[in-house]
Amino acid sequence: MVFSSLLFVYIFLPVNLLCYAVISDIKKKNLCVLFFSLVFYAWSSPTYLLIMMASAFVSYFGAVRIAKASSDVNNPNMEKNRHLALGLTVAANLLILGIFKYTGFTCEILKAVIGVPRVIPDIILPVGISFYTFQLISYVVDVYRGEIEAETNYARVLLYASLFHQCIAGPIVRYKDIADDLKERKTSINNMNDGISRFCVGLAKKTILANTCASIIKDILPDDASAIAASQVTVLGAWIASILYMIYIYLDFSAYSDMAIGLGKMTGFEYKENFNYPYISKSITEFWRRWHISLSTFFRDYLYIPLGGNRKGIKRQILNMFIVWGLTGLWHGASFNFVLWGLYFFAFLSIEKLFLLKFFDKIGNIARAVIGRIYTLIVVFFGWVLFRFEDFSVIKQVIRSLFGLNGNEFTNLETNTIFINNVIFFVILIIAVTPLVKKVAAKIRDLGVNREVAFVYIYNILNVIIPVVLLFLSTVCLIGNSYNPFIYFRF
Repeated sequence: MVFSSLLFVYIFLPVNLLCYAVISDIKKKNLCVLFFSLVFYAWSSPTYLLIMMASAFVSYFGAVRIAKASSDVNNPNMEKNRHLALGLTVAANLLILGIFKYTGFTCEILKAVIGVPRVIPDIILPVGISFYTFQLISYVVDVYRGEIEAETNYARVLLYASLFHQCIAGPIVRYKDIADDLKERKTSINNMNDGISRFCVGLAKKTILANTCASIIKDILPDDASAIAASQVTVLGAWIASILYMIYIYLDFSAYSDMAIGLGKMTGFEYKENFNYPYISKSITEFWRRWHISLSTFFRDYLYIPLGGNRKGIKRQILNMFIVWGLTGLWHGASFNFVLWGLYFFAFLSIEKLFLLKFFDKIGNIARAVIGRIYTLIVVFFGWVLFRFEDFSVIKQVIRSLFGLNGNEFTNLETNTIFINNVIFFVILIIAVTPLVKKVAAKIRDLGVNREVAFVYIYNILNVIIPVVLLFLSTVCLIGNSYNPFIYFRF
């Protein structure tokens, strides 16, 4: 982890909130949050912080230049100057991202094609660089579009990029969504309570569910498994590991989004939802409206629509989708399996766009709900197999093992033991990826609103007890479990 979880929860966060609470002036509050954000980000390496500060400065300066060019209405070169400022700023941000994230990948391609370079540079990827780079690009583009005013205070742009709530793991926050919060915000008791509850839920999803999930996966089929190991895993083991990975990646990533939203509420920032129970989707189109919403909407608003969207005919629309999903895959990692993963979803989205969604509309609501959900889960399941392993030979062997095509046995004593010992946990996981608990809580709240006094007390008591219990259990897990991976730190 970038920052020790226990140190963060019991020292860093309380000190931050205490300092924040005793300050009344908004400018000083911003400086307080900025200081703690920079300390948080620099914890793993001060060099990473310099890279972020450089990206923020480039974006700050570029936005100012765009605003200045836009105000020079009598200049015949106004549009040219605006375009130039935007192009250079976006290019500089992408260059920084490209150097640190894609240099090794590019060199590997060049070595395979022309034999040079002989030595592939090993460049450490700054945590969260993909997230804050996209945030800064959205800020500059929005200034160019006239949707927001250019910020004349560099510290405020740096605060936007470095907010420790979400700078390393998302969601991708747009400046226009928190511009007012950066200038004036208030934190009520209700917001504080909601923030604490949301943070504790996210922490529990990560430490209790996701980490346990990852530990079981590691025992069956680890991420660094060889093709030989993948071919020897039992059929049941391959399915358990692959289904758990599908659940794990959702719990892990959505947990950090929950914590970010909760932390924001504690200090007056309102971040948009990033996940909306994607595994209940009835199509891949719906899945991507529910999964990593901030990334999907970024590519829609800043790439797909500018390319022409669906306004220039179906052929151009499919081409635009191809470009977007190829880059979506590449955003997730500098490896061909990520590109293939992106194009895999492009294929299914194109099929849905061309005819499949029309077919679903004709078969009736019940049939669509059942068939659509089964189809979506199957497609997403195999998509995560492509996503998980960078080595295509491993991907091939995992898929073969799922269907017993490697001559692997269906199960064995070890697989049976893992399944039996964790069957209750598996049921909990399934419930955790559905809105069942949320609906039960809403039902209790609604009963209270309808003057069922007993339910008012039950709801209020649960609102206090559950976060405390989750925090306690999360702490126990953090103390007793050193295995605390986080997949999205590499993005």
